[in-house]
Amino acid sequence: MLTFGSIGCGNMGGAILEGVAKLGTSGTWRVIGFDPNQAAVKGLRERCGLTPCADEIETARLADVVLIAVKPEHVRAVLEKIAPHLTGKLLISLAAGVALERIKTYSADACPAVVIMPNTPAMVGEGCCALCLDDPALNEGQKKLVLELFSAMSTAVVLRESQIPEFSALIGSGPAFIFHLLESFVEAGLRLGFSYADAKQLVEKLILGSVRLAQGNPGIPHAKLRMNVCSPGGSSIMGVNELDRLGVRGAIIDAVLATHRRALEMSS
Repeated sequence: MLTFGSIGCGNMGGAILEGVAKLGTSGTWRVIGFDPNQAAVKGLRERCGLTPCADEIETARLADVVLIAVKPEHVRAVLEKIAPHLTGKLLISLAAGVALERIKTYSADACPAVVIMPNTPAMVGEGCCALCLDDPALNEGQKKLVLELFSAMSTAVVLRESQIPEFSALIGSGPAFIFHLLESFVEAGLRLGFSYADAKQLVEKLILGSVRLAQGNPGIPHAKLRMNVCSPGGSSIMGVNELDRLGVRGAIIDAVLATHRRALEMSS
């Protein structure tokens, strides 16, 4: 049995621990972790059988795979602290904007390292995750392990590190834009007289159902699915024309590109 240890058990670290724990039902993995927030550790212990560790060093010492799931500003201190205990391990970092070269430097190049970029829907098993396997110290077995691990809990893609800012802008930050749209639809529902609870439930089903319709018809462009709703001279086409008049399509594209510019600044 392999041991997966996370230093940091917050939202994203916790989601990954829970995903790994589910794989552990086959006897392959057990999960351990450390976080100063004892409430987070207690919750994971109850939900997925996490074994708490006393500190970062114990986590690194006991784990075969060590996940760094702390805020970017804390990565250096954590890695320098655990570096003497990383020999023979596999190191994975999800800290946004902390390049692979810095991960290797802070950890004294003690073991192979992987940089990943998940998005928040991973918390409910519906995430996307970019995997950077650029470290030449990684062997084929380790690459296969990482790909199998994250493919089992998300839609995983292998990207060069130079492509991570693009993934971050479109997919990593994407949920923020989707939730912004959801808020707008719910507010429209309130204007139309729905209660908040009804509007929220109906709008979430609207988005989910529309996505599943698109996934169920992979050969049909989104534009065709949109036109299937719009009858000539009807109300739907009037609404779409209003979106075009207001430049909503361009605004969404500009938002992603602005996010990309910032992602590039953070990764430099």
